[in-house]
Amino acid sequence: MKRFFSSVRARATLGASLVVAVALVAAGAAVLLSLRANLTDQASGQAESAARGVASQLAGNTAYGDLDLDDEEHPVQVVDGKGRLVAATEDLESISGTGVDAVQPVKPGPAASTPPKSDDDSDDDGESEAPEMGEVSDDEPPLTSGSATIDGESADYRFAAVEVSTETKGELTVHAGASLAARQSAVSTALTSMLIGFPLLLAVIAGVTWLVTRRALRPVDAIRSEMAAITASEDLARRVPEPDTHDEIARLATTTNETLAALQTSVERQRRFVADASHELRSPIASLRTQLEVGAAHPELLDVQGAVEDTVRLQELAADLLLLARLDAGEKPGGGQVDLAALAREELSQRTRDRADVRTDLENAEVAGSRSQLARVLGNLVNNAQRHARSQVTVTTRSDGGWAVLEVADDGEGVPKDERDRIFERFVRLDDARTRDDGGAGLGLAIARDVAARHGGTLTVREAPGGGALFELRVPAAGR
Repeated sequence: MKRFFSSVRARATLGASLVVAVALVAAGAAVLLSLRANLTDQASGQAESAARGVASQLAGNTAYGDLDLDDEEHPVQVVDGKGRLVAATEDLESISGTGVDAVQPVKPGPAASTPPKSDDDSDDDGESEAPEMGEVSDDEPPLTSGSATIDGESADYRFAAVEVSTETKGELTVHAGASLAARQSAVSTALTSMLIGFPLLLAVIAGVTWLVTRRALRPVDAIRSEMAAITASEDLARRVPEPDTHDEIARLATTTNETLAALQTSVERQRRFVADASHELRSPIASLRTQLEVGAAHPELLDVQGAVEDTVRLQELAADLLLLARLDAGEKPGGGQVDLAALAREELSQRTRDRADVRTDLENAEVAGSRSQLARVLGNLVNNAQRHARSQVTVTTRSDGGWAVLEVADDGEGVPKDERDRIFERFVRLDDARTRDDGGAGLGLAIARDVAARHGGTLTVREAPGGGALFELRVPAAGR
C-alpha cells in the first residue's frame, strides 16, 4: 500500500478524488438545504393561506359549526381568548406544535353566542341591523413545526397562527397546518440520488484521472528508464527521448539532455586533463630521476642546475594543476578590494629575468576579488608575452565605464584568428616545435581565462595596434 501511494499517478488520482468528493458533499449539502428551505417556505405559505381562509370565515360571523374544516390536508384549530379550543378539523385525533394539544372543541359560552337584541336595536322600519364584520390581523403569522394525526394517519406539518378579532366571538386565534410530506419526499429522493450518483461520479473521475495521469507521465517513465540505462552503461553519449508536446515534461527532457551533454563534455575534459597532466608530469619527473640516478652513481656528472630547473618546473606545474582543480571545484574569488594598477606595479617590480623590456601605462582600476588569483593572471599573461615578444611588452590598466581593464601586449607575430579561441584550452601550445622548457605546459592562458570567468569577467585576444598580440582582461569594477 505504501509503495502504491508513492506513485505520482496514485497520489494525483487520490487527490483529485478527494477534492471532487469534498466539492460534491458541499454542493449536495447546499442543494439539500436549499430544497428543504424552499419546500418549508412553500408549506408555510400554504399553512398561512389556510389559516387566513378560516379567519376570514370567522370575521364574517360564520358560526363555529358552519366553518369549512373538512380539508384533511390542512388541520385547523380555533382557539378563543382564554386558550380554549372552540373549533377543530373533524377526525383530528392528536396534534403538537401549535401550543394547544386539545382536539375536541368545548361548547361555546356566552361570548360565542349572538347577544339578544333590544328595542333600541330596531330601525324605524322594524328591520334589525346586520352584525359588524370582524378584523383579520395583517401581521406576519408565527410559524412552527409539529405533527398531527387525522383519521389514523400521522404526518409532519408546518403551522401558521393567524389572529382574528370579532364582535360576537371576541379575540380568536386560528392554527392551520400544511403537510411537510412533499418536502420529506423530495429531500429523501434527492439524498438517495446523491448517495447513488456521487460514488459513481467519483469512480468515473478517479478512472479518468488515472488514465490521463498515466498518459501524461508516460514520457517521464521513458526518461527515467533511459537515465537508468545511461547510469548502468556509463555511456554519457546517450540521450533521453524528448516528447513532441512542448510542455513541462518536454522541457524537462530537453534540460536533462543539456545536462547530459554538459556532463559528457566535463568528463571528457577531465579525462583529457588527467591524461595531459600525467604526460606533462612524467617528463620532468623522469628527467629529475635520471639526473639523480646518474649523480648517485657518478657524483662528478651530477647536473645540479638542471635538477633545480626540473624541480622548479615540476613545482610550477603542480601549482597550476592545483589551482585549476580549485577553480573547477568552484572556489570563490572572495570580496577583497584589488587595485589593478598597484597590483601590476608590485608584481612587475619583482620580475628579474625578463628578456624583453616591460613598459607600463597604469591608471587606478579597483575590482572585487582575489589578489593572488589576479596576480597569477597578470604573471601568466606577461610570461606568455615574454615568450613571443621581439623586444617589448606593454602592460596597461584603465577604467572603462563599469569595467576594470588590464591589457598585456607584445610586438611578436600575434595569434592567427582561427587559433584565438583554441589557445585558451588546457595543454595547448601553438608552436609544437617550441621546447617545453621555453613554452611551458600550456596551462597559463587556460588558468587566466578561468580566473577571469570566476570574477565575472572575460579574457580575450586580438591584434595589438603595433602588431603582435594584445590580451585584454575585463573585470567588473568594484561596487558594480
